[in-house]
Amino acid sequence: MRFTDALLAAPRPVIMEVKRQDADGTDLLGARSVTEVVAAYEEAGAPCISVVTGRWFGGGEALLEGVAASTRLPLLRKDFLTSRRQLERSRDLGASAVLLTVRLLPGGVLARLVDHALELGLTPFVEVADAAEAAAVPRAGRCVVAVNNKDITTRERLPGDLERSSTLLPAVRETGARCAVSASGIAGPEDAARLLDEGFDGLLIGTGLLRAPHPAHWCTALDAARERPGALPGVPG
Repeated sequence: MRFTDALLAAPRPVIMEVKRQDADGTDLLGARSVTEVVAAYEEAGAPCISVVTGRWFGGGEALLEGVAASTRLPLLRKDFLTSRRQLERSRDLGASAVLLTVRLLPGGVLARLVDHALELGLTPFVEVADAAEAAAVPRAGRCVVAVNNKDITTRERLPGDLERSSTLLPAVRETGARCAVSASGIAGPEDAARLLDEGFDGLLIGTGLLRAPHPAHWCTALDAARERPGALPGVPG
């Protein structure tokens, strides 16, 4: 799948996120246009871009349309998607991947949506928060399986728990997933480096990058953290 292949082939596998505000309603774009944010991400070497269309974060379909008009990179639509029609709409708006949240979807519904996404040529980006949810991911080998470090029951307003990713990585691997991602709550390059060196295939980072003065400089710091003596074994990004 185009989204997964782009992420796995990237020397620095960071999905960079566009969202208008954080969970508390604080503006994240400031005076920047969507086009300017996307251009900065491309300069920083983003392999893929996540676009938050969910209303918690001030999003909407127009945001996805705007990002799609600004780049040819594969796009993830990040929202609480629960129907076949929403998947079809996501494809029509320019998405290459769609978020499916295990906690929100009964098993049969999740399986049908994964199948329909694949039929549409979309990558299912399936989000889990515990080992039982990871084990419930259907056709995991054709999905991106992402550990959400934040809690959707609190509307993601609390800090992320990065130890959740560290703990759940073996369970994600047991699903046969080709691509394991740690998502949300990753503020700094040091934490990002640690998660990649622990074995994650990719990271999804939003607020940390949007608050950074220069995404390219943030990524340079990530590279330096991975190359530092004493870092966990891994291939520097």
